[in-house]
Amino acid sequence: MANKLIIVESPAKANTIKKFLGSDVKVVASMGHIRDLPKSKLGVDIEHDFEPEYINIRGKASLINSLKKDAKSAKKVYLATDPDREGEAIAYHLAYILGIPLDSICRVTFNEITKETVQKSIKEPRKIDMNLTDAQQARRVLDRIVGYQISPILWKKVKRGLSAGRVQSVAVKLIVDREEEIEKFIPEEYWNIYVKLIKNDEKFTAKLYGKDGKKIELHNEKEVKEILSKIENGKYIVTDVKKGEKKRTPAPPFTTSTMQQEASRKLGFAIRKTMNVAQGLYEGVSVPEKGTVGLITYMRTDSTRISEEARHSAKKYITSEYGEKYYENRYYKTKADAQDAHEGIRPTYVELTPDMIKDSLTPDQYKLYKLIYNRFIASQMSSAIFDTITANIDVKDKETYNFRASGQTLKFKGFMTLYVEDKDEKSDEDDENNIPELEVGETVKKEKIEPKQSFTEPPPRYTEASLVKTLEEKGIGRPSTYATIISTIIDRRYVEKEQKQLVPTELGKVVNNLLISSFKDIINVEFTAEIEDRFDKIAEGEEAWKDVIRKFYAPFKVELEKANEELEHVKIEDEVSNVKCEKCGRMMVIKYGKYGKFLACPGYPECKNIKSYAEKIDVACPVCGGDVFVRKTKRGKAYYICSNNNKDNPNPCNFISWNKPKEGEKWTPELEETKSKTRKKTKTSTKTKSAKKSKSKTGSKSKTSKK
Repeated sequence: MANKLIIVESPAKANTIKKFLGSDVKVVASMGHIRDLPKSKLGVDIEHDFEPEYINIRGKASLINSLKKDAKSAKKVYLATDPDREGEAIAYHLAYILGIPLDSICRVTFNEITKETVQKSIKEPRKIDMNLTDAQQARRVLDRIVGYQISPILWKKVKRGLSAGRVQSVAVKLIVDREEEIEKFIPEEYWNIYVKLIKNDEKFTAKLYGKDGKKIELHNEKEVKEILSKIENGKYIVTDVKKGEKKRTPAPPFTTSTMQQEASRKLGFAIRKTMNVAQGLYEGVSVPEKGTVGLITYMRTDSTRISEEARHSAKKYITSEYGEKYYENRYYKTKADAQDAHEGIRPTYVELTPDMIKDSLTPDQYKLYKLIYNRFIASQMSSAIFDTITANIDVKDKETYNFRASGQTLKFKGFMTLYVEDKDEKSDEDDENNIPELEVGETVKKEKIEPKQSFTEPPPRYTEASLVKTLEEKGIGRPSTYATIISTIIDRRYVEKEQKQLVPTELGKVVNNLLISSFKDIINVEFTAEIEDRFDKIAEGEEAWKDVIRKFYAPFKVELEKANEELEHVKIEDEVSNVKCEKCGRMMVIKYGKYGKFLACPGYPECKNIKSYAEKIDVACPVCGGDVFVRKTKRGKAYYICSNNNKDNPNPCNFISWNKPKEGEKWTPELEETKSKTRKKTKTSTKTKSAKKSKSKTGSKSKTSKK
């Protein structure tokens, strides 16, 4: 019989913690939530002050009985679920199920799962924080009310099975709005004039920026030709030279959102994948000499603060590995609205470098751990130093045309020795332009003049990384919710991923237009951000959760009733295709099913003809020059096929590929087979490597237990 029972959320976390505690402690997992609102109905009693109607989750009866049995036989029960609002709510429901009083000192949290932290935390339990629990409860109830009361409207007007979410709908709106900006964008012409200059065989580039000391803009070729005629034979005289030094400081340790963004940019990880891999690193990995330990601190945080112990470990590592001049003690300011309960994301043991434990990690774990490790170490390193030079060069005619050459050279790498943060957009400052020693008054030789025509570009489509960045900037959702938001809108087929870009589907556009026309006061950025602020106030004990729900529901009820009334006689027309129904002659319409778009005859139920929908791409078939269509497997994976690839064609084409064809690219079945084998081989080797590591870990556990 165990004296103490510790309940965590996952088996992996339980296995790690067991190793740090004595034989009189039993550690078990609740497998996440054990109570929730029912799926079959609203589950919120609106008539009785929004009281939630929680039930035990179906399929968890045997687990609950097991937990009750363990709790009854233990002298003390500790609830050690994750250290955030969701974890606090799970602890609250566990206490309810197990009959533990809410004022009991039973709550334990681990910011990192190391022996020292676990043993210390067990000695410092606290009560369940009802403010954090109520903040989670408010979000859950509010989202349930919105989802379950708006979704039936979508069923009536668009398609049964659709659903609306309070935050997800705002995310879809952002993506649809961006797509509309792109579609409406009208490119504007502009020109730049560059001149290639030479001094003592050293070449450099200067750019026209002004005339007679005033900035000018060039909009067409006529303006450019006029200037070229005046500067073609002119002398290029240096009028000013400024030298300086520029410092570049490192990025702070990761927060949840910056980790998600950087893993997307550098590693190509989807947001959901990043969080799953990070969860595994936090819960525990078996490494030589340490056993099973959590390798990173808790991965749901919006703080950049780090502990003094971690700061000291970083200093020791940097000075021994790189030298004193590479270390700088840095403190990072956390945003005003950040929840500062946890540190930033960092390695728990600085001495466990990524390469040292590479063989203990899966390929994905290694990549993410290395990213987190290097980012943290770099955050405590010296600034990179650049020597900068800016030279003004004039060409005189009747007017004086002003050129400028700017350059920088890296003088001291500092933190850039280890890590450089990626950016969504590159700037001219990122390019090096080596400029020779110049003196005021000297003439430099012109090699050639290069006018360049350009056009303004529309804003880019969102990627997962840039959407997370925007959601965070606008205060929509919280770091722990971003992965769910993005995966939900993709799973619901409101948004598709095309080469990492998020593109709204026709279904997404239809649903978005219906929601903003009927619920514009609810489905908008400012309102959603305001609700998030109120959740924060609940967590801080400054506001009662039911007050927030009451204030929200009054205007929402009015909009709901109005929408039901106004949309009663509104029919959303199906998009008409250019495909004629071969059975009755009507033009078929585009419908949405479980696997996406399909064509259906509008004469239903008289004519029940349906067929797959094929979307044509803008590249011709690399084999026969015919049309290429993109189709999807039942699992939603896209492939490309020629329109002539069918048995009925007298001269069938054999083009079919997983990869989108490119203009001028050659294709043969043999080449496609080679690519396919390479892809399968890569996947197999990755799986084999992961299996070997898993087997190795299992084997080491068995040996330990035998001892």
